[in-house]
Amino acid sequence: MLMLQQSNSRITVDKIADKFNISRRTVFRDFNALSEMNVPVTHDKYHGYGIMQGYKIPPLMFTNKELATIMVGLNFVKSQVDQKLIEDAKGVELKIKEVVPDELREFMESLEERTVVDPYLNFGAEKMEGGDWYVISNAIAENKTIRFDYHSKSTEEITSRKVDPYIIVFYRDHWNVIGHSHKRDDTRNFVLDRMSDIEILDEEFVPYGKIDVEGLIFRSDDSSDKIIVDVSKKALKRFQANLPTKIFKKNEIKPNLFRIEFYFDNLDFINEWLLQFPKDVKLVSPDILIEK
Repeated sequence: MLMLQQSNSRITVDKIADKFNISRRTVFRDFNALSEMNVPVTHDKYHGYGIMQGYKIPPLMFTNKELATIMVGLNFVKSQVDQKLIEDAKGVELKIKEVVPDELREFMESLEERTVVDPYLNFGAEKMEGGDWYVISNAIAENKTIRFDYHSKSTEEITSRKVDPYIIVFYRDHWNVIGHSHKRDDTRNFVLDRMSDIEILDEEFVPYGKIDVEGLIFRSDDSSDKIIVDVSKKALKRFQANLPTKIFKKNEIKPNLFRIEFYFDNLDFINEWLLQFPKDVKLVSPDILIEK
């Protein structure tokens, strides 16, 4: 809000609401917050809001290298399939452009046009809604228990779950929530797309010791399938570098051929991922993935 007011012209509440895709109520709330911070917000009933003439907001300064790092990060987020995440990244980018000097803004626009992160995902994947990740992240930050309805992949049933969320993980095409299930009295993995009516409860939880993020991500449980593939030596390095999970076992079964075992919870995704190795990777199991 404050960034838009750096121009000399006034702007209406409706224009601000449209620009940031927010409600008029949110606009008024933010202007009140600015006034409480002693920012001299002025109002004209015919032309809208502005900042008192002569009041200067210091520009946000970055080095070219810092700005390049930010742009690579934003472009990476914008290449994902989570539509809400993409919109938030665009909002961050817009706010930065509004406050940096002209020469840095031109530098940003040049980087934006010429920096491409994962073109196959960016141009080929279907964009999906995934805004509930923010609700989950708030619960994680505050160590609050959540309750939600969960659509089971195997039984097609919808059941009520109560979980202490430890971490939230993004796997290119979906979010996973990993935490302690009150129903199972054990750590479980939940796909965010199958969670609905998420509610943050007033109950606080205390994790059992320090959260082992890597251990939680790469543990094998009943929501993951064991996958075995044979990979040629010439493709092994690229396969290992890009596989979106941890390799649990690797053996050289014959010269120039390796057998690799790993776990993954989304067979449709891993099936499409494996298609980039049509001649160098052979599926051994499971049968359900071979049939795909």
